Amino acid sequence: MVSVIIPTYNEEVAIAANLDRLRSVRGDFEVIVADGRSTDRTREQVETRQPTFPHPLLWLPTERHRARQLNRGAEIARGNTLLFLHADGLLAVDGIEALQAALDDRKEVVGGNFDLRFDDESAWGRLFTWINRRRRRAFGIYYGDSAIFVRRAVFDRLGGFRPIPIMDDYEFVRRLERSGRTLCVPSVVTVSSRRWRQRGVLRTIWTWFAIQSLYSVGVEPRRLERWYRAVRG
Repeated sequence: MVSVIIPTYNEEVAIAANLDRLRSVRGDFEVIVADGRSTDRTREQVETRQPTFPHPLLWLPTERHRARQLNRGAEIARGNTLLFLHADGLLAVDGIEALQAALDDRKEVVGGNFDLRFDDESAWGRLFTWINRRRRRAFGIYYGDSAIFVRRAVFDRLGGFRPIPIMDDYEFVRRLERSGRTLCVPSVVTVSSRRWRQRGVLRTIWTWFAIQSLYSVGVEPRRLERWYRAVRG
């Protein structure tokens, strides 16, 4: 079974759309919404869907800290595969089946991610989709928005996500890549382009570049956190 772990904080719009999509996703999975003390209707969106949801759907209150939210979700997960999905990331209906088939066929694979596509069909959206795909194929670089997955035993061996305020997904991916063979599942996860729609394309590109570059040369994540501002739907 796959455990889908979704971290949230004030994501009432995104989590509603995500859960409605997951209703139609095929495969054997559970959903754990690890919420960091939302003050909007995020919890209500989850709880109103629980009675009729076709898979186990759990609400998990946690502290507001993405890495700790993901780790807490993993602690109670029952699946032998963990899939960390952003609230605004929508799996294809065959996503879980494709993941399960890929892991069954390739026992040596420790984890990986999904093919990422932005929901913006503009030239910028197509460019960002292309950049993410090329970066994954050429350098093995990917982030949490592409739906990171990992075998449970490997996650436990790696010690989960490190509790840093930013770049926790990238840091985990680097350790995951060093631990064994990974793959990109050829099933699309569609993610929101809300960040550059709200903050502007050039500002978003500059922020991504600055954070990645400064982190790569050893700047502490706590100092980088001020560069990043979470965008809510």
